[in-house]
Amino acid sequence: MAHSRVNEIDLLRFLAALAVVFFHYAFRGYAADGASPMPYPWLAPAARYGYLGANLFFIISGFVILMTAEQGKLRGFVVSRIVRLYPAFWACCTLTFVVVLLWGAPRFQATPGQYLANMTMLNGFMGVDYIDGSYWTLFVELKFYALVGIVLVLDRMRQVQAILAGWLLLALLGEFWPNKYLRYFLIVDYAAYFIGGAVCFLVWSRGLSAARIGLLLLCWGLALFQSTRAVAAMVAHYRTGFSDLVAGALISACFGVMLLVALRAGGPFGRRRWLAAGALTYPLYLLHENIGFIAFHRLYPALNPHLLLWGTLALMLAAAWAVHSQVERRCAPRLKAALERWSTRESRRPARTAARDSGSPTPP
Repeated sequence: MAHSRVNEIDLLRFLAALAVVFFHYAFRGYAADGASPMPYPWLAPAARYGYLGANLFFIISGFVILMTAEQGKLRGFVVSRIVRLYPAFWACCTLTFVVVLLWGAPRFQATPGQYLANMTMLNGFMGVDYIDGSYWTLFVELKFYALVGIVLVLDRMRQVQAILAGWLLLALLGEFWPNKYLRYFLIVDYAAYFIGGAVCFLVWSRGLSAARIGLLLLCWGLALFQSTRAVAAMVAHYRTGFSDLVAGALISACFGVMLLVALRAGGPFGRRRWLAAGALTYPLYLLHENIGFIAFHRLYPALNPHLLLWGTLALMLAAAWAVHSQVERRCAPRLKAALERWSTRESRRPARTAARDSGSPTPP
């Protein structure tokens, strides 16, 4: 089943990325870890909650990945994820590595081995540090993709709603009766967001039902419960105030907005295309953190903080557009074609082997 483009998703992705950028630039970099020497008190009170942009990304991912996987073909799903993720990631990871080598020392460092491990995007499974801190969400996403891949291998997409309910039940068990393996493999810390987004897709494609409302309410409740622990951890790490009420309201807004998208009630936001915003989101997210912090270390306090922060953001947006236009647009179609040729050839190999072994003619 072919789906029309969900325009609001592009806008929400971009807003989530901006929230994370402002969290890093206007709050986190200066507040802890010595990542940035530049305070930005004008935005810090609001920017401190920008970490929740990652949570919104996970809800969106649940929606979009289930849409991608709905065809039930593992090969198509894997190809689409590789094509979507890797070309921009290779470009951004390489650019970050070069900037770190040239200007990052002593605060930011990277080795060739670390760079090569990061280029696979599997370094989280290898225990190798990320070249850029923002890459941690990719590790979480890959675990989600693996779970979806298992469903596709087992050919159980028709039972996806029941599978989501089972995953949510296990996540609840993992929250209240902790088990490190359950927590790791079932992504317990973020399962409520992935499942919530996936249920929103079911609402969008199949309609509202009592079961889906119930699942969404459970996801929302689990997310709110977990947010209290996250807020406590933020207070302990940054030694400044965070409000459970504000965090809960923002999480509720994320679920509420995605439900409006699922109900096709986006109004003018749904009727307008946000293609440029969507195109900028992924490379902006990948590029901004360490390169921005290095710029702050190099140029502050010589440059006015307003000029430095907003100028760096403008530079990151320009770089993100360059990665999209010069790398994603050019490389993604070629990579997709190459992967499809390879996968088609590999899928024919067993048939050829069986035909040869049986003495029957080889399929063309």
